[in-house]
Amino acid sequence: MYFLGKYMVTTAWETRMTRAQRRELDAMLRKEAQGFVPLPIEQMRQGFAAMMAQFPVSADVRRTPTELAGRPALLVEPVGSAHEARPGTILYFHGGSFALGSPDTALVNTANLVRRTGVRAISLDYRLAPEHPFPAAIEDCLAAYRALLDAGTDPASIVFAGDSAGGGLSVTTSLAARDAGLPMPAAIIAFSPGVDTTRTGRSMTTKQGIDPYFTPEGMAYTAEMYLAGQDPAQPLLSPAVYADLTGLPPMLLQVGTNELLLDDAVRLAARATEAEVDVVLDITAGVPHVFQAFDGTLALDEAGQALDRAALFLTQHLGAPVG
Repeated sequence: MYFLGKYMVTTAWETRMTRAQRRELDAMLRKEAQGFVPLPIEQMRQGFAAMMAQFPVSADVRRTPTELAGRPALLVEPVGSAHEARPGTILYFHGGSFALGSPDTALVNTANLVRRTGVRAISLDYRLAPEHPFPAAIEDCLAAYRALLDAGTDPASIVFAGDSAGGGLSVTTSLAARDAGLPMPAAIIAFSPGVDTTRTGRSMTTKQGIDPYFTPEGMAYTAEMYLAGQDPAQPLLSPAVYADLTGLPPMLLQVGTNELLLDDAVRLAARATEAEVDVVLDITAGVPHVFQAFDGTLALDEAGQALDRAALFLTQHLGAPVG
């Protein structure tokens, strides 16, 4: 890759190399995939934690257990000379289908944003289904945001970010904050967001067998835990289909074409456009769900490039006036 003036140029050779990386990653994930097997929730949580523990975390961050709005959280801060610490807070929401995960399972993504921007992150350990179904997670995320505001934090210095279910929470927490009369954060960054529990997106069908992680049956299994019998056809459960996004802050949606959730992001971007919300829909071909986690793993260039774009988006919006 080289630069011509302000324009970035990718050589044909480099494009072939990145396509090879994508194929290699896809083959590895398919080799490890076992298909959907309904398991007890604790076994699923242990398996997810073990999988995410395999992703290396940069030594350029310091992690400190903390608490926010009565919930455990993880403070992730930059250290060393890679980036000078700068003001601001990334309020991060982890993924895991609203039933799995923790700040530790999302640490690779949280750390990658922190080290690229120099902005600290607070990753929230919100309540999980089935013990705490909808809307418990949104209530916890909203309470965390309110606690930052009550402590005097300028909303223009806060960015919501998250992956998968946490990407969805970055959107629904913004909706809940707006409806509660709270000021909006500076921006939203959502990696492969889950924003339609009706599962009516076209990609739920067209990407079956292409998505190396998910099946419709597996997604329905955890969705039932989160819904607990509630109708998914409502704004805070399926904002890509039912939410009025008017007044939300600028958002960056990153997604891969090898995802059942591809159309969640595509349709959310369309609704944001209809609501006159600034939105960047960033689609990378041939990569899986939350591919950003593979930065430095298998040398997947697209992961690092996507994170660079997310870091640029974040720093461009921090400190801007909140309308």
